[in-house]
Amino acid sequence: MQFETWTQPLAELPVDCVAVAVHDDGELSAEAKTLDLRCREKLSRLVKRGDFTAKPGETWLVTDLEGVRAERVLLVGLGARNAGGKEDLSRKAWRRAVGAAVSAATRTRIASLALALPRPGLKALSDERFGRAVAEVAGNTLYRVNDLKSAKKPRAHALARVVVPATAKSAPSIKKGFGQGAALAGGAALMRNLANLPGNVCTPTYLGRTAQDLAKTHKSLKVKVLGPNEIKREKMGCFLAVTQGSDEPPRFIVIEHRHPKAKNAPVALVGKGITFDTGGISLKDPPLMDEMKFDMSGAACVMGTMNTIAELNLPLNVVGIIAACENMPSGRAIKPGDIVTSAAGLTVEILNTDAEGRLILCDALHYARRFKPSVVVDMATLTGAIVVALGVHHTGVFSNDDALAREIVDCGLVTDDRAWHMPVGDEYGDQLKSNFADMANVAGRDGGSCTAAAFLAKFTKDLTWAHLDIAGTAYQGGAAKGSTGRPSAMLLEFLLRRAAAR
Repeated sequence: MQFETWTQPLAELPVDCVAVAVHDDGELSAEAKTLDLRCREKLSRLVKRGDFTAKPGETWLVTDLEGVRAERVLLVGLGARNAGGKEDLSRKAWRRAVGAAVSAATRTRIASLALALPRPGLKALSDERFGRAVAEVAGNTLYRVNDLKSAKKPRAHALARVVVPATAKSAPSIKKGFGQGAALAGGAALMRNLANLPGNVCTPTYLGRTAQDLAKTHKSLKVKVLGPNEIKREKMGCFLAVTQGSDEPPRFIVIEHRHPKAKNAPVALVGKGITFDTGGISLKDPPLMDEMKFDMSGAACVMGTMNTIAELNLPLNVVGIIAACENMPSGRAIKPGDIVTSAAGLTVEILNTDAEGRLILCDALHYARRFKPSVVVDMATLTGAIVVALGVHHTGVFSNDDALAREIVDCGLVTDDRAWHMPVGDEYGDQLKSNFADMANVAGRDGGSCTAAAFLAKFTKDLTWAHLDIAGTAYQGGAAKGSTGRPSAMLLEFLLRRAAAR
């Protein structure tokens, strides 16, 4: 997909189609009014007849308008103006309109599309972020699930070029944003492809090979994949305890992006890579267990983000760390009451084998110390409790540094990849006391996402650390079942800010 800017009059633009916006009260956007004057008010007459109701995301294709160079004009519904008087709603409407326009174009032979839609009035929506958002939304709209169906795949769409309005001053920043957004959409697509694959295909070994393929594609990446023997030498007793019930061998994956201009300590990204989670001996209920293939979404997000970083050759040092294994029941599997020793030397009493994500992450977080990172951010589909607390709308952010948590939340706000700051105080850690080990791996039902984060916090002392619980945001179920690509956009904004401040 090619993204460009234009400065010439809209009616003279050499594209197949121009997309303009209409509100549900019949009011044309400024751009639509410009075309309406050129075509003798045909657009306004069409809207007044009620042929196009302009509901959010609704589209209507009009052809062969006199006075307009493009052969087609696409009307895109924005719904009510400034719905609720809140900026985030107008931003949501804008994103929906962009996605609807791109989607409508893919159902035709349109090869080039001009997005003449009003820009959302957003806090801190710079020209660069605007360009990024256009490319991101377009890329995400064009994503197709990598299904394994035997039926013939539908014909590829013709859309190859998207253009947006710009001034001579704004064009360079918008173009820079295009590059970021395209790289972001590519990384999110990799995340979604990995997460959507079934557990019998996307195994820990498959994740290891994917990481090695990334290093072959991008010269800035260096990859190391540890197998069972190397993991044992690292004394990752918690990680090994989770994987011991499975016939699939574990993989511990380290992806390093080094940039010659980056002098600061690296950012460490840590991902949970449970490629299938049965719950182990603490077996899950059968309904929706198929969705546990998504339990490696944190690992997939790390992989996709490292791909984005390499595509942009971001002037920042970043280390991606992934602990990948299955959690299966067998005669070798860990049992409730077992005690294991982490790489940090702390002992853990296993009270629930379905609380396995924190066990693999604690060893991965300890491993991250050797890179002397400036900050560590882990991401994991860690708890169902975060879905109870926040639903599917916000990622839960836990941190031992309030400034870091606020920074991540703000990154989510400006990218529409929202997050919420959750507590992780000592009182939650106290709930993990054990009579037989340094700590237990669970602390009961109440505050489940907070006690899970508190468990991880015991392994992050002296680190600047944040934990993203993405159990509610990384994938969706039902008829639209599949990976969402979140929180890729939030992470890229976070890394771009770090790179700018290097």
